Amino acid sequence: MEQSRKSLKDWLILVGLAVLPVALASFVGQLATTPNLEPWYAGLLKPSFNLPNWIFAPVWTTLYVLMAIAAWRILRLPRNTPGRQLGLTAFYIQLGMNAAWSWMFFAAQSPLLGMVNIIPQMLVILATIGLFYRLDKVAGLCLVPLAMWVSFASLLNLSILRLNG
Repeated sequence: MEQSRKSLKDWLILVGLAVLPVALASFVGQLATTPNLEPWYAGLLKPSFNLPNWIFAPVWTTLYVLMAIAAWRILRLPRNTPGRQLGLTAFYIQLGMNAAWSWMFFAAQSPLLGMVNIIPQMLVILATIGLFYRLDKVAGLCLVPLAMWVSFASLLNLSILRLNG
């Protein structure tokens, strides 16, 4: 009985370490984004491939769930697993950069600051995918949709910068 309580406690801690930072990044990003959709973002010139605003919430929800799963899979590896700490460090850095982008682009109302963030963010995401994939293939693959979406977001950010420069 004592062992099962310890196992449950350990499992809950790992889930918390995976889910809470991801949920916090989402929340912090929304604090910057939501108040700036109208009128600032709505008033910007956007490229023809811009997506409707309603699509961003379900996409980001899916991406955040996949990020939490990826982190959980790495967190459950033994602490002394070579590359585990580096992978987790890269993961949490890209997560922080993700939240910071919303503040740089939306809250600061600056597509230029968004670009200053999103290019290195993309590099950290790619590094995280590589580090995670070496440790747990599924964890690495969980982050591939994030890289694809941030690639699209980078192109959108750049296009908005150019159209509104």
